[in-house]
Amino acid sequence: MAYKVRNTGDYAIVELTGDVDLERSPDVRKLLLEQIGAGHAVIVDLSGVSYIDSSGVASLVEAFQNARKRGSDFSLASVSAAAMRVLELARLDKIFTIHASVDAVTGG
Repeated sequence: MAYKVRNTGDYAIVELTGDVDLERSPDVRKLLLEQIGAGHAVIVDLSGVSYIDSSGVASLVEAFQNARKRGSDFSLASVSAAAMRVLELARLDKIFTIHASVDAVTGG
């Protein structure tokens, strides 16, 4: 898994690529919580995610809950087909705000 963070206005855009699994999910969790803790609204770009397991999903859920407690926005964008299948199976597509693209959120 690789990641890139870029800031656009009030948003921290976290681009994840590769596998988000048990080995890598602690890094994802830490990264997302750091961005939320810094006061950013977070958009997670999942277009490059080829695989996500339950630990990766748990990292997203924890970040979502943390953002809500802080009154901050947390959303997903450009969700890959592989990641969407897992989110739909867990019915999290009904919980997360999911955008077609990062630009749909940022207006860029």
